Amino acid sequence: MTTRARGLRLSEELEEEIEHERKLRGGLTFSEVATQLLREAVRMRRVPGIFFVDGLDSRRAAIAGTGLEVWEVIATYKSVGEDYEELRECYTWLGERQLSAALSYYRRYPEEIDARLSLEEHWTPERSWSEFPFTQPGDPGLDRAP
Repeated sequence: MTTRARGLRLSEELEEEIEHERKLRGGLTFSEVATQLLREAVRMRRVPGIFFVDGLDSRRAAIAGTGLEVWEVIATYKSVGEDYEELRECYTWLGERQLSAALSYYRRYPEEIDARLSLEEHWTPERSWSEFPFTQPGDPGLDRAP
């Protein structure tokens, strides 16, 4: 991605807020944080019903009013053959606007979501249980208090 320097006047208050975000996201420059915030703002404006959450490795698009990230809904959508009615049955607690926001975000930014799907596809239940045995259903360790 090519970047260009631009002159931008920021109020002192906004500069302080961006600086605060920079400190929370240690290791990023002021410019990187400001760019990330601008990118997210543009995407939220283009796709109402989307907001961004911190993940372990990045910030990711999520569906407002839920704990679901867009890639999770799209993974389900693909697993049901991109059948919208089946998707609705998988997420009965979500409203039409919420599902529409996820699908709209994917249509607008497929490369972002496809990259996340690619990272996540190797996590089968069996692999998860192998790497994290304490998460396996029926693990007696889960039934004991610390």
